[in-house]
Amino acid sequence: MLVSLKELMQDAEEKGYAVGAFNAVSFESLRAIIAAAEETGKGVILNHAEVHFPLMPLEVIAPVMVDMAKKAKVPVCVHLDHGQSLETCMKAIQLGFTSVMLDVSGEDYEENVKQTALMCRLAHSVGVTVEAELGHIFQSDIGVGEAGEQETLDSFESAEDVYTDPDLAKDFVERTGVDALAIAFGTAHGVYKIKPKLDLDRIKMIKEKINVPFVMHGGSGLTKEEFQTSIRNGIRKINYYTYMALAGGKAIKDFIESKGEGENVFYHDIPGIAMEAMKENVKEAINIFSLEV
Repeated sequence: MLVSLKELMQDAEEKGYAVGAFNAVSFESLRAIIAAAEETGKGVILNHAEVHFPLMPLEVIAPVMVDMAKKAKVPVCVHLDHGQSLETCMKAIQLGFTSVMLDVSGEDYEENVKQTALMCRLAHSVGVTVEAELGHIFQSDIGVGEAGEQETLDSFESAEDVYTDPDLAKDFVERTGVDALAIAFGTAHGVYKIKPKLDLDRIKMIKEKINVPFVMHGGSGLTKEEFQTSIRNGIRKINYYTYMALAGGKAIKDFIESKGEGENVFYHDIPGIAMEAMKENVKEAINIFSLEV
């Protein structure tokens, strides 16, 4: 069933778990996520990030995402991830998304507040929830575009230049009315080349100031214990994509390498192989986020 992010977050907050938000960059990944959610019996968030529009245009995948969410046996939120403009977010809403993220974290603080507050007024008027980001999520190899060196804390003058400030987070939420806040505490987008330095206590520090669901971006590569400590400290939504995509890629690679010399490889076999591997990886993540393993 199609639901808003607010509905999923309310249940997660009450029961103390996190909902997985998985990027659907193709029909195969979309089917894998829905199948994993139904097999585990857990609600899920279908993400589509603006950075992935060149791989799968929003107007192509959106109707399928919304339709599959409506037909799913579990609650499903359809969410725009890292929308870069009000226009993109509004387009997603018009296409049926029940949640959007406007990411203005790269701008100065007051501009972030201004644009996020406007986005909230527009989205809330039609029953759509809004996520924003405050702080800086480190970047690494995400497999899209050019991959640079992984950012680390050493790339900045101090932790306070990177991690979310609790007092600023309180001010931001009060002035914008945002429904969920992505906070920075040391995680990194993409494949970790260097283990990041996590400040898991910062989640609790921010939680003492404000009572909105917190979102973890860049969680791929964390241990089960790190994920679950983050959840117990207040994380309620976890964006997860990189290692799901790697699982699909590895399954295809293994399949091709298993073929003997001269054997044919048919493309129509490839999507199903990737889909099954991604489904199993997503199921494992959902179970970890639910604190059930």
